[in-house]
Amino acid sequence: MRLLAVLFCFWALPALATQDAWPALYDVSDVATDDVLNVRQAPDAGAPIIGSFAPDAEDIEVIRPDDRYVWGLVNTSEGSGWVSLRYLARTPGQWQGAMPAVARCAGTEPFWSLEVAGEALIYTAISDTARDYRHTQSGPAQGRRDSFHLIAEGPNGTAIATVSARACSDGMSDRAYGLAVDLLLQGGDGWQHQTGCCSLGR
Repeated sequence: MRLLAVLFCFWALPALATQDAWPALYDVSDVATDDVLNVRQAPDAGAPIIGSFAPDAEDIEVIRPDDRYVWGLVNTSEGSGWVSLRYLARTPGQWQGAMPAVARCAGTEPFWSLEVAGEALIYTAISDTARDYRHTQSGPAQGRRDSFHLIAEGPNGTAIATVSARACSDGMSDRAYGLAVDLLLQGGDGWQHQTGCCSLGR
């Protein structure tokens, strides 16, 4: 995962895992250098255009496909829209025995974020000082291919994250997420339990 291959070289899935799980990262493909890949309001070529990607754009997170696997749901600005999967190439090596690399998790009430840099995790929150952690253990839930855990240690104590592949809302924007997280932080006054969403891109 970049959230372990960066959170996530993090979580090994059973050998049954397929290459087609979601969310996943894609690069724009087969778009002319003087053109763009349009993001549309709905999975339809006639739907209004609400954004675009450059012809050389990389690491675009596709949250999920439509029912026909023709369009992919992506985020743009403060919302989400649809792009044609015909013009996207899936980054190799995802969901082949390991969770895709989560890059960032965040939540509200209170506002917090968890960034990953290598094996280092950096937690920040409006109501707290920044905390640094280092990943020590991770793996899949028993008998599941869509749920994972991460344990990290730092000067302030232990951080435990459980991440599930399911639809998630940040409660503030119309952006879509395909990974939900429960975060437990150990501190001087006991454990804090926070919830939020995770993204493969920053």
